Amino acid sequence: MLELIGAIFLGIVQGLTEFLPVSSSGHLLLGQYFLGLDQDSFGLPFDAAIHTGTVIAVVSFFWRDLLGMVRAFLRSLRGPDFSDTGQRMAYLILVATVPASIIGFLFEDFFKSAVRNPWIVVFNLVLVGALFIVGEAVGRKRRKVGELRLPEALGIGLAQATALVPGISRSGATITLGLFLGLRRDEAARFSFLMSVPITAAAALLSLAEVGSEGMSAHEVLLFASGCVSSGIVGYLAIRFLLNFLAGHSLRAFAYYRFGLAVVVAALLVIL
Repeated sequence: MLELIGAIFLGIVQGLTEFLPVSSSGHLLLGQYFLGLDQDSFGLPFDAAIHTGTVIAVVSFFWRDLLGMVRAFLRSLRGPDFSDTGQRMAYLILVATVPASIIGFLFEDFFKSAVRNPWIVVFNLVLVGALFIVGEAVGRKRRKVGELRLPEALGIGLAQATALVPGISRSGATITLGLFLGLRRDEAARFSFLMSVPITAAAALLSLAEVGSEGMSAHEVLLFASGCVSSGIVGYLAIRFLLNFLAGHSLRAFAYYRFGLAVVVAALLVIL
């Protein structure tokens, strides 16, 4: 029963923090450090479950956009036409996916071990929170995603790659760079969510393939279902909340949350 509650709790944390700009890897690392809630202890099936849940969440929310981009990409095989909004968006997403895919593949072991330290999380919580405030101050917040150029999409992809370090936040890094490039908050968030699909889906498929080859016990199936459902439902709600929130509010609230969490974690690290 305790494992089941832990699986649901970790699924909720994953669903919330994967899409809100507060760092899913940072929160899961802190949960492991202070509460002993290590998702790895649930095994590979659970890791596959929470990745699958977040993929289902974002695909369910943006299925029309994603289907439109797939159709546009297939049309582009006859010859790309970047005046076509759908084709342009498809290629922007593809270009933005490249950096994190390459860096994650080449340095996977490094990011899974060398940077998994709670003090690194504290530092990055403060750093990215400060960037939220600066981005809000200097960003023009007028451009739409369709106005991005391919090099700018590549830059946002590099920002996504930095989220391999715990505490940075994939959505936080990409939305912030979007602000610096003049994107509207909601447009930057939408692009951030869409560009997460290829990498998150690839990670989920690889995990599912490995799970399929090894099989699951009845207990692992229960944990899988719990993690997948909880992360999927909460992830969907988090996406909807953030898009609505950023349509009329700044990122400062999330910056203050990151500062507050950093102070609490630093104090606990010193005391304990």
